[in-house]
Amino acid sequence: MKLYDGGRAPNPRRVRVFLAEKGVDVTLVPVDLGALEHKSESFTQLNPYQQLPVMELDDGTRISETVAICRYIEETHPEPPLFGVNAVDRALVEMWQRRVEIGLFLRVAAVFRHQHPAMKDMEVPQVPDWGEANRPKVQEQFRFLNDELATRPFIAGERFTIADITCMIALDFCKPAKIDIPEELSHLHRWYDNVRARPSAAA
Repeated sequence: MKLYDGGRAPNPRRVRVFLAEKGVDVTLVPVDLGALEHKSESFTQLNPYQQLPVMELDDGTRISETVAICRYIEETHPEPPLFGVNAVDRALVEMWQRRVEIGLFLRVAAVFRHQHPAMKDMEVPQVPDWGEANRPKVQEQFRFLNDELATRPFIAGERFTIADITCMIALDFCKPAKIDIPEELSHLHRWYDNVRARPSAAA
């Protein structure tokens, strides 16, 4: 298997962390986002959406979209389970994965993509006001998650799941987006420190 990878970009990192949790090794094929290699004709043949990551299987099948790639890995390498262990658990993991992806991850991305100077050639047009409008929404999500994490160790319950991966990388992405996580959100900070200490976080 090959993973067409974008370095520190958040979505490729989500897949790399997922693979590290599973103990699955794949060949990484670097794609230089800064040089707009994902817009090239050769990459467009891999993924017409011109987005990373893309996984190419040994039979030539190509899978794009972060969660779709992770679901394939989950099906082929079921241990440890990162999408849940039974019908109820899987539904709860899916619910929280969607909540943190839509409510936090995408909003942090909007701040970065629409306000960071490095994104001016990739986010066309940049709309700085849209980035600014998402900042208070990110803070609302921080407070919401802090309250939820007062009752359990991980985002979706008692086990580490894909929801934790998505949330961790969203919080990591706050630094380049220049978004501060309030110090008083002790439950969120406790969770964040714990997941960042996992070996997979370095992937």
